[in-house]
Amino acid sequence: MKEKFFSWLKRLNLPSREELFFAFETLGSTTKKVFIVLMIIFVVSTLAIASKINNKLMTDVPITGGSLTEGVVGSPRFINPLLATSDVDRDLTTLVYSGLLRLAPGRGYETDLAESYEVSTDGLTYTFHLRKNLSWSDGQKLTADDIIFTIEKAQDQDYKSPKRGSWNGVTVRKIDDQTIQFSLKKPYNFFLENTTLGILPKHLWDKIKPEQFPLSSLNINPIGSGPYEVTNVNRDGAGIPLSYNLKPFKNFALGTPRINLTLRFYNNEKELISSLNNGEIGSASAITPNTAKKLSSSGQKIIQAPLPRTFAVFLNQSRNQIFVDPVIRQALNLAIDREAIIKNVLSDYGVPLNGVLPESIAGQSQITTKGIGPALTLLQTNGWQINANGQLEKQAKITTSKVKNSKGKLVTVTTKSAASGPISFTLATANISELKTAAELIAQDWGKLGIKVNIEIFEPGDLNQDIIRPRRYDAILFGEVVGRDYDLYPFWHSSQRLDPGLNIALYANNKADQLLEEIRESNQIKDLGSKYQALATEINNDQPAIFLYQPDFLYAIPSGLKGVQLPIIASPSDRFSGIYRWYFKTDRVWTIFARVASYF
Repeated sequence: MKEKFFSWLKRLNLPSREELFFAFETLGSTTKKVFIVLMIIFVVSTLAIASKINNKLMTDVPITGGSLTEGVVGSPRFINPLLATSDVDRDLTTLVYSGLLRLAPGRGYETDLAESYEVSTDGLTYTFHLRKNLSWSDGQKLTADDIIFTIEKAQDQDYKSPKRGSWNGVTVRKIDDQTIQFSLKKPYNFFLENTTLGILPKHLWDKIKPEQFPLSSLNINPIGSGPYEVTNVNRDGAGIPLSYNLKPFKNFALGTPRINLTLRFYNNEKELISSLNNGEIGSASAITPNTAKKLSSSGQKIIQAPLPRTFAVFLNQSRNQIFVDPVIRQALNLAIDREAIIKNVLSDYGVPLNGVLPESIAGQSQITTKGIGPALTLLQTNGWQINANGQLEKQAKITTSKVKNSKGKLVTVTTKSAASGPISFTLATANISELKTAAELIAQDWGKLGIKVNIEIFEPGDLNQDIIRPRRYDAILFGEVVGRDYDLYPFWHSSQRLDPGLNIALYANNKADQLLEEIRESNQIKDLGSKYQALATEINNDQPAIFLYQPDFLYAIPSGLKGVQLPIIASPSDRFSGIYRWYFKTDRVWTIFARVASYF
């Protein structure tokens, strides 16, 4: 082969090195200089063009490297998906354990332990197929038996799991080692949320009795199949955990995470933010809007995601008859300056609500005109006036009309409508800074209509026990956690009007009830958008509450941390659902190689 190559070169009759050197020497000195300059330009240009082409053919790809230390308020107790109740417990549970599905960025879900799943046409059967070669962080194999075990323990009342309610009426059975099937008594459109429940290793928990379940050391030193595994726990002299060091679990179903992680625990937000400011930690979540604004001003990177929480003033028409008048309810709604609340209460970290659902779900805003002017015009058109004392009232109105009497003769009849006002009522809320500020702004807006609002502040526990449960309020400023899927049934169905139901507006509407039931139980998921819009229209037209705003979830992270895409945050721990995509470092590779790598 070598001989053939040199023979081919010989046939080209190229000049030899000696001939090229001789030709160069015969050039004049000026010509030589010009030639050398041209050659340098040619070489540099060729290299520049080659570099530019090479850069266009290359891309940055994430690589392993770097560590993140995050601060959280609280101390872990139950790192167990069946027992976790605190934010710290849920944070570590999300990191250590995997479910059949995992929250995806936005509102959807992605497969985790499950490779795929199917839903029957009647919406009653969900079949999940596990990935192959799943294992626990202790090396043992993960199978369908572990899923069955976890669900059965969640359903067993002896284990007192907060997750029990989610699994009532669900039958689970094993088809084979890789297949599990869930059967429902009636369709439930939000069932997929249940399957994000972290799965426990049966081989470690099987022999632990119900009364010993919360006492097991596995609650503090967990073994899971999630993106991370615990390497060590740092404790103080009293044995209280100060921090957890975690490393990526190499056999995590969705790929090995790229960063190391440490969770450090603090007693309160003040200590947490102090550590963030002095660089002891790199990230902190669920911070207040005021804190986020200060951090952002000092250069801290703040990312945000929608919180599915509805803040509103709920009106108790049974306790204060003035709210029965639809004109009053509409005027109260129009008068609210929601933008001022967003600015002064949420530091612009949130969106106004003009109805029971955000516009992204309901489809469109329900208020076309708003402000004190339109509210006063509406009131005046319907006989309401602000008297000399600045109070809103309606004078008695005398009207005359001609009607036929029993003998068929026309007679004049005089009627007098009842006087109303002056209007005043009590607005109750919790002793929380944001809510107190919002209540004051709302009272100011309604005061401009001549309505006197008396604000009553209660500690959160007292508000729930003494005011909300017995429905002892005229109006209440409160926030409802409606969940990622916006299942409004617990908050607006007429069956939920009395304690322990959450329908604190005591709302009753047959059409709304039907829509709420259909949204929960419809088999045709594609139809939910129109049903949500119809439900929003129905509730907004009735105006049983004055809807105000939806806050954002706020997360302070290092500027160099990439790949952070948050889902809708129902719980702060949801921020970790996509942590396996996070990264600090990148490498430059050809685009074609990056595409091939992502395919595999």
